[in-house]
Amino acid sequence: MYSMNLLYKTIFSCYSTIIVRSINLQIRIHNLRSSSDADMNFTPGNNNLTTTMNYRDAFVLAVGKNVTVIVLGITINYINATLVHTFNKHHIFKLNPRYILFIHLTFNDMIQLTTSISLFVFSYAFHTIYVSLCCLLILPAILTTRNTPLNLAFMAAECYIAVCIPLRYNNICTVKRTYIVIGIIWTMSSLSVLPDVFILLATEPLEFLNSRVFCSRDSVFRSPYTVKKRDVSHILFLVVVWLTLFYSYFRILFVAKAANADAKKARNTILLHGFQVLLCMTSYVRPMLSQVLTYLFPGSLASINFVMFIINQILPRFVSPIVYGLRDKTFRKYFKSYLCTVNRHPKIEGTLIN
Repeated sequence: MYSMNLLYKTIFSCYSTIIVRSINLQIRIHNLRSSSDADMNFTPGNNNLTTTMNYRDAFVLAVGKNVTVIVLGITINYINATLVHTFNKHHIFKLNPRYILFIHLTFNDMIQLTTSISLFVFSYAFHTIYVSLCCLLILPAILTTRNTPLNLAFMAAECYIAVCIPLRYNNICTVKRTYIVIGIIWTMSSLSVLPDVFILLATEPLEFLNSRVFCSRDSVFRSPYTVKKRDVSHILFLVVVWLTLFYSYFRILFVAKAANADAKKARNTILLHGFQVLLCMTSYVRPMLSQVLTYLFPGSLASINFVMFIINQILPRFVSPIVYGLRDKTFRKYFKSYLCTVNRHPKIEGTLIN
């Protein structure tokens, strides 16, 4: 745990340095704009007050957004790192497919949070970066974002097998097959993302790779073929994941009518799966949703993008450790012991909630 604490202190220090640099950059940009505006539209008596208020608003928003995102990211990743540490320290977890899928989701969320928050902070610190560097940063963020709903769908299928066909559970859900499933998740996500890179290399001139852009998927992968392929893959992922969730939920719902406590817990967990997937799926309708919100709240595009970033990238990762980790008796006990640095080893009991 000491090494994890040191790691997160280092990360926080790096992000703090980036924030300071971004603030200094914003100050210089603002001063240049203010000087230009003062030369063109100088109003005696009121100009200094107006300039100060505009500067303060920009400063507060920049600092507030960056600090909010970084604090949320470090908090969630610290909880997730504790869960991963608990999994690695106790061999019994590594023999249960349910825990393996859960920890894969947790580790995937840690990568996703780190890359997406880094991109968010870099957008304030540098605004534009080289396209080649942007690709290296944005690809892990896209891959891990795609992995989340697929992982949740397989977790829902595992719940269905455990509740509806328990006699065949040990034959179907083995450790080896669980790792094969994880490989399938990464393969499906890669097949939907890596073609964008090949299209980029085939359609864009070499000068574009050496140019600087605001690092986003639409800015880098701007080919019409990429947009069409992305829309098709979004629809395909949406249909597959939601069909899996609906089928698992209603099959478990019928079993839960028999007043089986485990089945009812599984039903509730499937509902939570659906809520988390719904948050993740906002990335698929984000352009349309942003247009609607921009129409309703003109002049608030920056605030809309920030809220969408929180809902789509951070909130689903905040749900994971609470829903699947802290609700479980085993993880909750070990989490408390590691978090409070208590030198004791609680007896393992309970299983991850179905």
